[in-house]
Amino acid sequence: MVPIVRGILFDRRTAASSLTLYPELLKQKRTHFLLWRPRHVNPVPKLRIGVFQPGNPPSLGEEQFLDLDPSETFEDVWEIKATDCNLVDGRIYHYWFRVRDGHPQPSYTGIIDCTDPTAEIVDWRLRAEIPGPPYTDDDRMPAGVVKFPDQILVACDPDENAASFTENESQADLPPNNKLVLYELPTRWSRSGVETSAEIGVGTFRDVLALIDAEEDGANFAGVSALKAGRAYLSDLGVTGLELLPIADSFADRSWGYATSNYFTPDFDLGRPEGNTSSTAAADLTRLVEACHIAGMRFFDDMVMAFSTRGATQFVNYLDFFVEPGTGDPEEDGRNGFGGDLFKYNFITATFDPISGERIPAVPARQLMKAQLARWILDFHIDGIRMDSVNNIMNYDFVQEFKDYARDLWRKRWQEQNESPEGAEERLLVVGEELSEPLALLRQNRLDGLGHEQFKRILRNVILGKNDDNEPSFEWSVRKLIDCRLLGYNDGAQAINYITSHDVQGPRNERLFNYLQNNGIVFKEKQVKLAFVCLLTAVGIPMILAGEEFADPHDLSTGEPGKELDAVNFERVDEPWRNEIFQYVSRLAKFRVTSDALSLNDTVFLHVDFNDGKRVVVWQRGRLEDGNAVIVIANFSDFQTVDASNPASEYVVPNWPGLPAGKKWREVSQARDVPLRWAGREPIFPWEAKVYAMVPDV
Repeated sequence: MVPIVRGILFDRRTAASSLTLYPELLKQKRTHFLLWRPRHVNPVPKLRIGVFQPGNPPSLGEEQFLDLDPSETFEDVWEIKATDCNLVDGRIYHYWFRVRDGHPQPSYTGIIDCTDPTAEIVDWRLRAEIPGPPYTDDDRMPAGVVKFPDQILVACDPDENAASFTENESQADLPPNNKLVLYELPTRWSRSGVETSAEIGVGTFRDVLALIDAEEDGANFAGVSALKAGRAYLSDLGVTGLELLPIADSFADRSWGYATSNYFTPDFDLGRPEGNTSSTAAADLTRLVEACHIAGMRFFDDMVMAFSTRGATQFVNYLDFFVEPGTGDPEEDGRNGFGGDLFKYNFITATFDPISGERIPAVPARQLMKAQLARWILDFHIDGIRMDSVNNIMNYDFVQEFKDYARDLWRKRWQEQNESPEGAEERLLVVGEELSEPLALLRQNRLDGLGHEQFKRILRNVILGKNDDNEPSFEWSVRKLIDCRLLGYNDGAQAINYITSHDVQGPRNERLFNYLQNNGIVFKEKQVKLAFVCLLTAVGIPMILAGEEFADPHDLSTGEPGKELDAVNFERVDEPWRNEIFQYVSRLAKFRVTSDALSLNDTVFLHVDFNDGKRVVVWQRGRLEDGNAVIVIANFSDFQTVDASNPASEYVVPNWPGLPAGKKWREVSQARDVPLRWAGREPIFPWEAKVYAMVPDV
């Protein structure tokens, strides 16, 4: 029988090499309860541990208070061996660390039970008591959860399900970066209510799984047709990468997850569908990532590392990890924690390094973030990372350090599982969000890519027939939209293009449906389709915000903080005109990931026509000599050919290229073959684009 260790299946012949990839801190947590860098050690930190007792409210049974001791091996670490804790083999335990509060404020000096800052599973059903004012209910920390099989400690959901990958995965079969179509998915969803216009709730890991695995039918949103068994919605759409909004555990009621509290554990709410007695977050996330990989999709994790909200590290040692507000600390200048605590990424001290296990000069916050990264790559097999709010991290040395560690760890894991290193580099991507798009982050190799906010801005102008804000020429607006290299990018894999981002608050940021509505577009289908042609034929990695593929409107206000309340309603995809948009986008997305021409940077603009009110632009992607070029005719105006209902009417592109032998033209968006005599001279219609591909003539 193959043993399960840390949620990964491996045999004893590879066990030693597999475990060497883990940070020393995570290795030591197999045999010890350990606490790194407590600010106060008088009184001595304690382990509070026991067994979960159901009830209203739940309680801790068989409770023990055990002193932690300074580690004989690792300075700054306080620990106790699991085998010295009177634990029963095979049982699940809940625990906290009891410490004197490490906040700098004089009023916060209480002895408090806090979550293990590196807990790999937490259980919000069981929260610690507080010592009294000024502490509030918000300071009641959730218990960590571990299982004690065979004299070791393992991460385990409270229902005793240890997360494990059961398939023999091969990352080599997953799409490289230039074959990605990403799907950005918030986990706040809605559906039609019986008594109200909409019911809004959490789209759990199991609900997301039902979008991918045709065998599943969801949990909180079971019954919604997009999730029903027999349908694999995201595979039907044709995306090859799933990016969930932050999945690490959050103190806040689940909205979009941008308030991370517990960095090493999947979110409790995402693993607890309505009616479940406990959370199965780790097991559910494992199943989800595995399903993605089986379906040929990469899995991206959105990480919030500029700030943390009500995490345990704040109680253990605030000043070593966080910027104290209002003290003139230069690390605070220009940063926004959005109500959370800003990490301190410049404070260097001699310390136990949770990565190497050595005592070195290091920045504690940086090493903590790298240790949690290892948890997600090694235990949950993520293969893409979005770094949220890079400008509020405001430490580009650390951004590069984090990216480099991710790539090094990924490379080593790849080498363990693949005979050849070929393909490893192009199957991991570390991108950052910075709305000003500082390209120096790419030129200096700080990041692999950036969110391409300019794409959204330009696109929203041109689909209304307007020039970009920064461009006096409509032609050059479209050129820069389609080829990000004209804006300073060197490669398409560096730019994440999107029509809409999850930051939907404020004018011109709203969902596309609402944007068109606010600009007087009554019948929106043409402009929506035109936008997706631009997105899916442009140089760069296209990303679709969930719901845009069927023109989902906002359900609630989009002002601050309402943007994080916007909910995706997958029921709407069955509305006839929205389903037509979905099918249209699906054809383009599937073509995007199979077309070699669209995986290249090569772009040529063949024709522009601005005569008589026309705004027609024709571009070619790929190389004619390769025999797989793609040509797009896009009409950004009300112009149509004379008597457009007559098939004989035509619009002539004067320099339309010839076809190589054995090829024919196929118009992808409508899935139809085009006779050679019609190529480059078909009718065109208002606000329409046609996508012609060279395909084998069979």
